[in-house]
Amino acid sequence: MNIYQQRLAQVRAAFEAWEVDGLMIDDGVNRRWLSGFTGSAGQLVITREKAILATDSRYWEQAIAQSPDFELFKLRRRKGEVVKLFEQTAVSRFGLDSTQVTLADANDLKRLKKISWLGINAPIAPFRALKTAEELDAIRAAAAITDEVMAKVNDLARPGVSEKWLAWQLEKEMRELGADGMAFDVIVAAGKNSARPHHTPSDYVMQAGDALTVDMGAKLNGYHSDMTRAFFLGAEPTDKFWEIYNLVLAAHTAVFEQAQADMTSYAIDSIARDVIKAAGYGDNFGHGLGHGVGLDIHEAPSVGSGARSKKETAVVGMTITVEPGIYLPDWGGIRIEDLGVLTENGIELISHCPKTPIIF
Repeated sequence: MNIYQQRLAQVRAAFEAWEVDGLMIDDGVNRRWLSGFTGSAGQLVITREKAILATDSRYWEQAIAQSPDFELFKLRRRKGEVVKLFEQTAVSRFGLDSTQVTLADANDLKRLKKISWLGINAPIAPFRALKTAEELDAIRAAAAITDEVMAKVNDLARPGVSEKWLAWQLEKEMRELGADGMAFDVIVAAGKNSARPHHTPSDYVMQAGDALTVDMGAKLNGYHSDMTRAFFLGAEPTDKFWEIYNLVLAAHTAVFEQAQADMTSYAIDSIARDVIKAAGYGDNFGHGLGHGVGLDIHEAPSVGSGARSKKETAVVGMTITVEPGIYLPDWGGIRIEDLGVLTENGIELISHCPKTPIIF
C-alpha cells in the first residue's frame, strides 16, 4: 500500500465518525496531500468504493501521471457536468471542509438535490499534522536552505541598506541554493519596525543601533520551513537589547528543554509565556508561541493561549515552530524562532542556524 492509499484509508475510516458516506475536497493543499496532484484546479470525490480526481483538460496528463490511484473525471464546461460527477458515486451523504468552501460554492452544491451536505471543520488537518518520515525529510531539506541563508545575514545586513534590499538579497540566495520559492514573503524589520511581528519590508534605511528581525523560510518540493533571528546592527548592543534578547532566548530555550508529547498546545505555549510574564512583559507577547508547518506554512497544530489550544494535544510526529517574542512600539521587537518535531523525548530541532545577534 503506497502513501496515498494509506491516506485514503485514513479518511475512509473517519466516515462513520463524520456521519457521511463520502467526502469532497476542493482545497489544493489537501488535494495534493491525498492524491499527489499538484495542479491548481480540481476536486477529489472520495467514497468507500471510489476515489475520483476531477479536473479540466489542462491537467489531464498531469493527473494521470501524478495520481494513478484515482479515477480521472474530465471536467468540461458543460451544464450538468458536476451532476454527472456525483452520479458516478451512488452516494447521497457527502462531507465537505467547512473552512474552505465559499458561500457561492455551497449554494451551487445545494442544487444537487439528491445529495445532502455536511460541513466538517478541517477534516484533513489532524491527519496532515502527523508527519511521515518522508515528509520530515522534505521539511528538513527546506530548513537546511533556510539555515544556510539566515547565516548570511551577519554579512549582508549593515547600516545604509534598506529593508527591501536585504529582503531581496535573501530571496535570491534562497533561490540560488535550490529553493522552489519562498515559504512566505521575507520579513525584514529594523529599528521601531521590528515591533511589528509581520512587518512588510520598506524603504527604511537601516542605521547603526537598530534592532533587526529577519523571518523567512524556503519552499522545496511543496514543503515549507520557518525561522526567525534577531540582530543588533552596527554598534555595541545596548543594555535594553540584551535584556529583551536574553529574555526571549530564555523563553525559547525553556520550551525545548521542557515541552513533551502528550502536553496540550496550551501548556507548551505557557512554558514560554510564563517566562515572559514573570519578567513583566506578558502584554508585549501578543501572538501564539507557534504553529504547525508542512505543505502549508501555517497548519495544525496551533500552539497558543486560546481555547482551541487547550483541547489540542501535542503528538509525536507533529512539526511546530517555537517563536516567542517581545514587542515594544517605541523601541522595537525581538523574536527568535526555530522549527522542531515532537518526539518521545521532547522537541527535536530541525533548524540549526547559529544565533549570532551582533552585526558590526
